[in-house]
Amino acid sequence: MRSRLGLNGLNFFTAAVQAGFGPFIAVWLTLSGWTLGALGLALSIGTFAALLGQLPGGMLVDQIHRKRIPAAGALIALGAGALMLCLAPTHTLVFSAQILHGLASCVMTPAIAALTLSICGHDSYSERLGQNTRYDALGNAASAALLGAAAAAISQRAVFLVTAGLVVPALASLVMIRMADCVDPEDDHSALRHPREREHKPWQIFADPTLHVFAAAVVLFQLANAALLPIALNGLARGGGAPGLVVSATIIVPQIVTAMLAPWAGTLAQRIGRRPVLMVGFAAVPLRALLFAVVPGALPLTVLQALDGVSAAVFGLMLPLIAADLTRRTGFLNLAIGALGLASGLGATCATLIAGWIGDRFGEATTFLLLAAVGAAAVGLLWIAMPETRRTKPAAQIRQPAH
Repeated sequence: MRSRLGLNGLNFFTAAVQAGFGPFIAVWLTLSGWTLGALGLALSIGTFAALLGQLPGGMLVDQIHRKRIPAAGALIALGAGALMLCLAPTHTLVFSAQILHGLASCVMTPAIAALTLSICGHDSYSERLGQNTRYDALGNAASAALLGAAAAAISQRAVFLVTAGLVVPALASLVMIRMADCVDPEDDHSALRHPREREHKPWQIFADPTLHVFAAAVVLFQLANAALLPIALNGLARGGGAPGLVVSATIIVPQIVTAMLAPWAGTLAQRIGRRPVLMVGFAAVPLRALLFAVVPGALPLTVLQALDGVSAAVFGLMLPLIAADLTRRTGFLNLAIGALGLASGLGATCATLIAGWIGDRFGEATTFLLLAAVGAAAVGLLWIAMPETRRTKPAAQIRQPAH
């Protein structure tokens, strides 16, 4: 029970820390006199570092048996990056903080996934990932409110002091996860073995065609999804219909929906399989894009963001879950998560560039329709080429999760 509570807290506070590196950076640098070009370069450097670090970060976590060590290192690096942003907003400090944040995130995500597998085992992994996604969403929502209040009541600089401070409860939560609870001799997932005991080589995971199918679907998913909200908010802003309350609501609504749905989606994925749940989550993206095209306005946008919560709940759950399914024999869970994270990052990075170019030339409605087509292509790829990855076992052999 103590380790599970620690894992809840680790997900909550890690998400809260990550929120501090979001839109607040753009506001702080703009108020500090940075040009749009310099601001864009700073954000791009962080994104590029995160892309480069996905595979090495996953491999690093795979090679360290005690997963709390890389998790603690990543949290400390995140805190150091936040403190850098509190200092004078020079190019050197800001660029360094962005690189540190990007690389640390590449270690933190697989480390949490590995700790989760160690605590609950593969057969209960789906349900536990649903809980992880819930606390991640709650941490994002709570942090958005806390950091917004700090910015309004104190200063924009205070946002990053609070962000660094949130690393402390995250580390305390990590300490609550006891290694004694992470020993599960009954589970046969190779990722739980010591790295020296694995029989396969890391690159062997890429021989599985299912990994490539899912990675391609992830790229298409992010190409369709990542630009939807920015394009919609841009259109509202040009028409004078995007006040701060609407922007906040479009962020908070999907977080609430994600927190509500994620545990249920995790349970359902274990009962009926990954593929049906995955397709429902992916299908929410083209549906949302179509509705954005035909039902414009601030209120519809806010309501339709509930569909973003559906897709976020499923995506956050399925990426590590399918990675675990596909690496049951090889054990290189975190390298697979890094590879899928790289696919996700590439899709999201290209999405805003492509959608922005299309929007400038053909208008928002056409952009939404094209993004809906890309999202539908992702669903079609899953339907045609993605097999079911859930392992079927006799009910008597499936261990019940500890409560």
